[in-house]
Amino acid sequence: MSQLDTAPTPPLSGAFNKVPEVTAFFWIIKIMATTVGETGADFLIFNMKLGLPMTSVLMSIVLIAILVAQFRADRYRAWIYWPTVTMISVVGTLITDSLVDTYGVPLEVTTAVFAVLLTATFAIWYAREKTLSIHAIDTPSREGFYWLAILFTFALGTAAGDLMAERIGLGYLPSTAVFAAGILLIFALWRSGHLGAVTAFWIAYILTRPLGASFGDFLSQPVANGGLGLGTTVTSIAFLAIILGLVGYLGLSKVDLEQSRRA
Repeated sequence: MSQLDTAPTPPLSGAFNKVPEVTAFFWIIKIMATTVGETGADFLIFNMKLGLPMTSVLMSIVLIAILVAQFRADRYRAWIYWPTVTMISVVGTLITDSLVDTYGVPLEVTTAVFAVLLTATFAIWYAREKTLSIHAIDTPSREGFYWLAILFTFALGTAAGDLMAERIGLGYLPSTAVFAAGILLIFALWRSGHLGAVTAFWIAYILTRPLGASFGDFLSQPVANGGLGLGTTVTSIAFLAIILGLVGYLGLSKVDLEQSRRA
């Protein structure tokens, strides 16, 4: 167990935490958001014929607007937080795709670079705040580190997922199974006390990105390419509808608010 997991979490300095409690709903929506990030980006690029550069610019503008709303919120709001996660998923996917498809950067390199950037983000975050806990995202500084780390997890997950499914040739469904097994292993290590909560959360968060992306590709890609052939339109709309339904439920029920923060 690392110092990250044993060091006490500093008390909240703000009135409210800015992120939700980690529940089953959290992971379900997060995985679906990663799937939408993969299929939604493909839908805009190919089906809408916007192309990769234009899609990247437009989605980045939308992300900035949503981030402004998220930072201005005084507490966690499901209807702001989860669209932010979904848009970061889309933009993270586009960043990796741009590096690989437009600039010819190998997937092995993008995977390594984003792994280094994510590690550096965690190191600087911890050096400054003395915690990586998501239960203490209550200042602009911590929230900034939080969203930067999430952006890099999506970019890293996209690169790692594509590397395994396409470059190595494992295929979409087997890749989904591999990443799912990895998440189950992390869960088992956490429950048995062999892995701290903070470390387990962030490793699982990273792994859910290639899990969702691989599963999204499996659903949307043609049968000839190893998918089910549902297409990016059907897959994106279906998952967006489920996300909207769950976010609406959370907004009304508030079951994802920390018990100590309910009002």
